[in-house]
Amino acid sequence: MTKKEQFELEYVLKTSPRVLDKLLSTPDGLSEWFADDVIVKDDMYTFHWDGSEEQARLISKKAGEYIKWQWLNDEEDELETFFEMKYTIDPMTKVVILTVSDFAEKTEKDEIVRLWESQISDLRRVIGA
Repeated sequence: MTKKEQFELEYVLKTSPRVLDKLLSTPDGLSEWFADDVIVKDDMYTFHWDGSEEQARLISKKAGEYIKWQWLNDEEDELETFFEMKYTIDPMTKVVILTVSDFAEKTEKDEIVRLWESQISDLRRVIGA
């Protein structure tokens, strides 16, 4: 099995943490930009995209700060991976800084980064930024 390496992407968003919290942690919010549909049962999130489905377990979250999941496939493979969206307010500019942490195999990293760029573009469209 190929090792996955962690990477981080940072985005500046003109929104409030409260608005971002809804878009990152609720099924309705995530369905607006991250996936076509999201179903949550207990700590299991099922994401639907164009006829495919992926499940992730919620690891932890703190309103106004972050949300962190692990893909079920990685959990079953006993990989110590996660994907996390952390957000803070820049004290000088008052904009929200969203930091995405994820893991990818070296050969897939560019593709995963482009996917995140596309997702964050959709998020910006939803928040009007």
